[in-house]
Amino acid sequence: MAEGIVELTTASWDKEVLQANGLVMVDFWAVWCGPCRMIAPTVEELAKEYAGKVKVGKLNTDENPDIASKYKIMGIPTIMFFKDGQKVDQIVGAVPKPQLKAKIDALLG
Repeated sequence: MAEGIVELTTASWDKEVLQANGLVMVDFWAVWCGPCRMIAPTVEELAKEYAGKVKVGKLNTDENPDIASKYKIMGIPTIMFFKDGQKVDQIVGAVPKPQLKAKIDALLG
């Protein structure tokens, strides 16, 4: 995983996401997913830019299907936002960085 990004698994999900304070951005992805690879550098840049403000994690949906199904992930990449353990928003698909930044800024606001 890139600097500033937490690799999420079924085992770490509750501790890293549901029990976390503040804003957590989770990138649901898979190795075979082209759009996931396209958005990965953007997610890494955002992790650095918002270090200390937003926790950024990535969850491989193939390796952790129970979490993907719990949150009804139908298409990837899906970026999901949690605030103090509660799901507050999500974006499906590879979207441009300004759109993700706007969403993060609004949720932090």
